[in-house]
Amino acid sequence: MNPNIQQLYGIASKPKRLIIGLMSGTSLDGLDIALCSVEGSGTDTKLELLHFETVPYGEDMRNELQTVFAKKNIDLEKLCLLHPWLARQHAAAVNDCLQKWEIRGADIDLLASHGQTIYHAPQRLHQQQKFGNATLQIGDGDQLALATGIITISDFRQKNIAAGGEGAPLAVYGDHLLFSKAGEDRLMLNIGGIANFTFLPGSGEVNEILCTDLGPGNTLMDAFMREQFPRKYFDENGMLAKGGSINPNLLEALKQDAFFLQPFPKTTGPELFNGHYLQLAKERSGTPSISAADTMATLNRFSADMIITGINKCLSNNLKLHIICSGGGIHNPVLMDHLEKLLAGCRFDTTAAMGINPDAKEAVLFALLANECVCGNGSDFGNALNGIPPISMGKISFPV
Repeated sequence: MNPNIQQLYGIASKPKRLIIGLMSGTSLDGLDIALCSVEGSGTDTKLELLHFETVPYGEDMRNELQTVFAKKNIDLEKLCLLHPWLARQHAAAVNDCLQKWEIRGADIDLLASHGQTIYHAPQRLHQQQKFGNATLQIGDGDQLALATGIITISDFRQKNIAAGGEGAPLAVYGDHLLFSKAGEDRLMLNIGGIANFTFLPGSGEVNEILCTDLGPGNTLMDAFMREQFPRKYFDENGMLAKGGSINPNLLEALKQDAFFLQPFPKTTGPELFNGHYLQLAKERSGTPSISAADTMATLNRFSADMIITGINKCLSNNLKLHIICSGGGIHNPVLMDHLEKLLAGCRFDTTAAMGINPDAKEAVLFALLANECVCGNGSDFGNALNGIPPISMGKISFPV
């Protein structure tokens, strides 16, 4: 037997595994690194978050990624160069964290890497009938495995697409395993660049689980900050939005897109919700010269309104949900205040109440997906009709 397969078999046979999950989202702010202890698999999974750190992207890395991020026309050579280069940067960050945590790489069983999404192209967005759904992440798994010495599971989204999904959101698989609770309907709301949710019915009926993107979370606000204020990447503590007034004409124009009329579940990304989208909305609404503060206040309310509209459309008969939040948006008090006031019948928490740092949640979920890739049976959960094919995901890269 190939010794790599022998090692993988040994890892799968262990009662408990140490797995590092890596996540970098569309905000391009940094790499989330979560060290998890994972026991069991499927619905018997138990997970403990041992260490977590976000390693910020430096200006050079952010600038390099921006050259290929969410653009239809790019330099193909640059894309080829970034694929291994980004993996080596991520590997260095992992190695630095392990040294800081005083943990040997040899003691880590698996490294789970989401990679960096550079383009998301569901058919509903590209509308080319002969092509299906597509998405692309960079950060080569083989480079990670060799540079860290750890078996690496990566490129999770491709299997989801091959099985008929749109490649996102993948949070539903981990949300179900970690956060379902008998007798309580829960909505796991993640507000990253794009806002998405997983509905977990208290009945435990897996066919009722739903996971979908809702529209922009932080992506439009972040893009506007970068455009208006060099070296500011987000509206810290919602201060700019707090100083502005919502412009009703711009708000209405922002809501006029076919995406919001499409049925759930669905996915989207900054390929649609970007600076150009805002510019067109300003032109349509006759608001090209409103202040930066008023623009930000309106963008903030736009994100909140489309989150709320999506939740109400999907779950119109369930207005007393337990909403459990994660993602960078939870640190924007203006956005969270909108949500809590407009969903006044719901109870709000973050995943911290469930023992998971809300900033670490997505990295933790990819650690879970790696665990399922190696130890699960691929059929514990899923509903292809709801865009959740019952599969295991991830490609395996060996360090030797």
